[in-house]
Amino acid sequence: MTGYKAYQGNQVDGATPLGLVLLTYDALYKSLGRARLGVESKDMMLESEQTARALEALIELSTSLNMEEGGEVAVNLARLYIYMNERLVSDMCSGSVVAIDETMALTQTLRDAWKGLDDRQRKPAMRSQASMGGMQTATAAYGY
Repeated sequence: MTGYKAYQGNQVDGATPLGLVLLTYDALYKSLGRARLGVESKDMMLESEQTARALEALIELSTSLNMEEGGEVAVNLARLYIYMNERLVSDMCSGSVVAIDETMALTQTLRDAWKGLDDRQRKPAMRSQASMGGMQTATAAYGY
């Protein structure tokens, strides 16, 4: 096992549930970036391998949703993940980066939102009761 793989394993092993969501978004974003490089360099193998990894990350995010506790937030996230999946599949090996760029932008926006929740959870004394209600609804989307 390489040092980097050991480091990655430690990140996953020591991650909070919300931290695992963030790690999955990071993996999704990296795979999309590599798929984009594949398109730009006309390396269809790289593009397809990395798009497949991105699709796996989207599946992981989708299957981790807690539809019962997450309510409308979980439903909307599921719909967004389906949309992202469909965009990537429909544009794969087309020579275009439009769907990849769109999915990267959505991924970054979602990751930033979850990172904000993670930051607020780490500073419980600074949270107001008003913000806790929204945070509880959002984190319930993943069953936390």
